[in-house]
Amino acid sequence: MGQMYPDRGIAVITGASTGIGFELARCAAADGYDLVIAADEPEIHDAADLLGEYGVSIRAVEADLSTPEGIARLVDVISDDGRPVELLMANAGRGLGHGFLDQSFDDIRRVVETNVMGTLDLVHRVGRQMREQGFGRILFTGSIAGYMPGAFQAVYNGTKAFVDSFAYALREELTDTGVHVTVLMPGPTETEFFERANLMDTEMGQGEKDDAGYVAHAGYRALMAGEADIVTGWSNKLQTAMAGFMSPETLARRHRKLAEPGSGLS
Repeated sequence: MGQMYPDRGIAVITGASTGIGFELARCAAADGYDLVIAADEPEIHDAADLLGEYGVSIRAVEADLSTPEGIARLVDVISDDGRPVELLMANAGRGLGHGFLDQSFDDIRRVVETNVMGTLDLVHRVGRQMREQGFGRILFTGSIAGYMPGAFQAVYNGTKAFVDSFAYALREELTDTGVHVTVLMPGPTETEFFERANLMDTEMGQGEKDDAGYVAHAGYRALMAGEADIVTGWSNKLQTAMAGFMSPETLARRHRKLAEPGSGLS
């Protein structure tokens, strides 16, 4: 699918045990990349076994990427490989439903530390290596949620607004360095996200969702083409376009209807 460099590097994918991250890893493996995949659960090793059908080398890292120690562990495995990172897909993320004041602050902190601080830490370390080697591609998994004040999902949407914005800024900073940045912004996708975020009783949790393989394939194509961004699905493209014409107050009210506990039970 993508451009081949003289000394082909590896692909690193976080949050790769299931969902979009696993499907991104599948795209890279199908393209012939050796992989380093990471997640904070033992299922990452099952994912490695499934990806073995592509005949590429796979190193699975079970690490909590919300912590500096977890990021350091992943970076150590990358360094031990000895080859440059050609593709970095920063996909690891956590969701969190319900009202802000009803959430555990430990859960809130972990969402921010995973989605923001862990992502920044990894991209800072690997991005510097890419700039020094003069090539590389970075894919952030953002979200259309970053366009909307997320009533009853306020912390998660706030982190995705940060990721979406940061990706565009970093892309501009890396102009003419040989390092390309793309942000993937899916809408609701058929993954374990909604169950893990305690959103299954909401209209969003019960509603129609995009296929994770479709989302990942679209994101991978955009990454390899050097595109700045990709919003997957026509309904999601429409929502992001509409967000530009609505007040934040209106957007927050609309999001409430999707994410308020019990909204999917009527």
